[in-house]
Amino acid sequence: MKSVVVTGASTGIGRAVVAELVRTGFHVWGTVRRDADAQALTATHGDRVSPLRMDVTDTESVRAAGEAVRAAGPLHGLVNNAGVALPGPLEYLPVDLFRRQIEVNLVGQLAVTQAMLPALRQESDGDARIVMIGSIGGRIAGPMLGPYHAAKFGLVGLTGALRAELAPSGIRVVLIEPGAVATPIWNRGVTSSEELVDLLPPEATERYGAQMAAVRKNSLRSAEGGLAPERAARVVVKALTDANPRPRQLIGRDARIAAALVRLLPHRAIYRFTAARA
Repeated sequence: MKSVVVTGASTGIGRAVVAELVRTGFHVWGTVRRDADAQALTATHGDRVSPLRMDVTDTESVRAAGEAVRAAGPLHGLVNNAGVALPGPLEYLPVDLFRRQIEVNLVGQLAVTQAMLPALRQESDGDARIVMIGSIGGRIAGPMLGPYHAAKFGLVGLTGALRAELAPSGIRVVLIEPGAVATPIWNRGVTSSEELVDLLPPEATERYGAQMAAVRKNSLRSAEGGLAPERAARVVVKALTDANPRPRQLIGRDARIAAALVRLLPHRAIYRFTAARA
């Protein structure tokens, strides 16, 4: 039975990917940060899922997870899914919050990849896979999500470089770019935005209050009306199993429209399209 590591396995796309992999016949290593989430994975999937307590920003826990997976045998795939969204105006955003966004959504992806590559290189058929969960936010940027966009744009470059470097080893690297998906990341982002307001000076609310309110509204809309995580999960599993998966794959009508705008419109038009209205 082939094995796949899925980070951020407790909710959203990660949880859906775990379920789809189990249904397809894989064994899954699901990374979580809480004991309760580990217990929930075991209760749902039994021994088909092995929970790993890991925080992508904790070097020791990432190293330990990599050693546990390598000791268990070859690894077919890694799905780098863990991520957060911390919205706020860049002019006033505490740099520590910006740094955390980059650490979770970009640096952590590389740390986990490094830890899992020894096991991926053991794959007997030489066709191991790494799937990065990016975002259409890595192609087009808007207001109040600067840290998120910075991380996702960076993930595009990281994925491209990994793909080039690992090609001689036969390890395929795929970037999945969803549009809005109905996951808890957006509700958590709204909560973080509301907490951030208390840390900002009064002029920040005066200048950016309308933009922050608009982003909160859009985030709640995404949390409620985005694509089902199961749809994204099916695309991820195909990237892990297809003989020749496409290197970059969009998910959702909104993602395809945004990608077309970026490809077809001049930069001035894109800037006017994404600029805040208040």
